[in-house]
Amino acid sequence: MTRKEFLAEAEKCVCGDRNLQYGEPEDNFNTIAKLWSVFLDINITAPQVAAMMILLKTARIKSSEGRDKDSWIDVAGYSACGGELMFGGEEQRGENDGR
Repeated sequence: MTRKEFLAEAEKCVCGDRNLQYGEPEDNFNTIAKLWSVFLDINITAPQVAAMMILLKTARIKSSEGRDKDSWIDVAGYSACGGELMFGGEEQRGENDGR
């Protein structure tokens, strides 16, 4: 796959398929941030959730010696979601978004 194809696959996931299945990423990441914050007894922000999910996928890439195509796609998707949470418009702002 080319980088353009990887990005197109990531776009399908974060702007289509998974939105239908799980809802808007910023809502999901804010929910995860709240749950992790309570569980760990520290404040976790939605962009930190995106960063930690990238680390999880990086561990999977390492374990598969880079052969896990889906993890590479997921990293691109989590990066896009995290970037939007940090630098997106006002409509993206949530209580745990880190801004």
